[in-house]
Amino acid sequence: MVIEMKNFINENKIFETLGEAESPSRQRIEIIINKSLTLKGLSPEEAATLLNCEDNVVLNRIFETAKQIKETIYGNRLVLFAPLYLSNRCVNNCLYCGFSKENINTEKKRLNTDEIRDETRALISQGHKRLLIVSAEDPAVDIDYVSDAIKTVYNTKEGNGDIRRVNVNVASMEVKNFKKLKDTGIGTYQLFQETYHRETYNQLHTSGPKSNYIERLYACDLAQSAGIDDVGIGALLGLYNYKFEVLALLYHAMHLEDVFGVGPHTISVPRLGQAQGSSVATHPPYPLSDTDLKKVIAVLRLAVPYTGIILSTRENAALRNELIYLGVSQLSAGSKTLPGSYSGEGKAQGQFSISDERSLSEVIEEITTRGFIPSFCTSCYRSGRTGENFMNLAKPGDIKDFCQPNALLTFEEYLLDYNPELAGKAKALLSLEISKISDPEIRQMTSGKIKSLSQGKRDLYF
Repeated sequence: MVIEMKNFINENKIFETLGEAESPSRQRIEIIINKSLTLKGLSPEEAATLLNCEDNVVLNRIFETAKQIKETIYGNRLVLFAPLYLSNRCVNNCLYCGFSKENINTEKKRLNTDEIRDETRALISQGHKRLLIVSAEDPAVDIDYVSDAIKTVYNTKEGNGDIRRVNVNVASMEVKNFKKLKDTGIGTYQLFQETYHRETYNQLHTSGPKSNYIERLYACDLAQSAGIDDVGIGALLGLYNYKFEVLALLYHAMHLEDVFGVGPHTISVPRLGQAQGSSVATHPPYPLSDTDLKKVIAVLRLAVPYTGIILSTRENAALRNELIYLGVSQLSAGSKTLPGSYSGEGKAQGQFSISDERSLSEVIEEITTRGFIPSFCTSCYRSGRTGENFMNLAKPGDIKDFCQPNALLTFEEYLLDYNPELAGKAKALLSLEISKISDPEIRQMTSGKIKSLSQGKRDLYF
């Protein structure tokens, strides 16, 4: 497949759409909200209308709808993961990043095989089953290095634990190398445009391969053309107007759907925060409030209901506890953003400042008290429910039939192996959630598999 790289982000159209959607009527808003409940998604024009809402009563209606849609598609489970940073040695100069080439305050480090194994063991010992491999753009972090790192992660064991799915966030590469990356058995390949506003992008990326806006924009196209079923996109909110970025994300999702028949598996919504050595990060050019961030997440859930929405530890614990009600479906937890920091070797500042410093166990205890089920599920990747197959289940809301029982199984396994103190408190929640499984056969099988876990079986799923 030959990819012709043309800019599919029509900035004039986005500005025009936002302008035309100003001061929407309550009737128009209700029509859009009701449409979203059909799980058919929203057009950029409809999303722009909701983004322009400022009335608290209307916003609460949008927020409640986002929660309802997320639960309809995915249930009340929250998938948990952690990033594993391989290298902070970078050839790019990005003015907002703690890893920027010209940032003299950053201690440069690239992990070797033993260090990757140590980091993986440290993460497994917390209870993690899903990792996101992250790396700055380092010439030494080529496809062979990344492939070996993924192999090392998968081959590392600690007690009963292991990592069952690795997702990847590294620089774009040639199609032939994306094919090699697929062969390692990864889940999702993600790469963020950072900002879709081209002039701002050019101002913030002053040198290095990443300074090429169009090549960055087409990274997910290259990955999908190489056979990687699931890709993730995102924008670093605060670099430019958040309403523009949300509409650009929707146009990116529409582009992927038009070309490959499959939209993004995930959309990430990181908000620019402090990063050592970066005045841009300390003073965001387009700061957005907590309410603005809530609106971003909720509108994305209404507009692209099938996608996973990822929330990072950039946000503080109190706010994250609010945002999980608005459509978020995946959370990082216990995160470190410097290579070597899980096993105690990293001492310098990471890529960005972490605001939620709770451990994985603390996050899990918090979300369970709020009625959410922590999930470490990786069954879709191993059962062929990826790409179009996943979307065929997610779009009508049928994926929940797998998400809920698999979340319960992985949660029970976590309790048995890593947090027996929480098991007693969670027993009622597990029983309640099992009773909610609508299919009697699946409900009975789930109870049977949970019993098998207590008898020593592991890694059970549907």
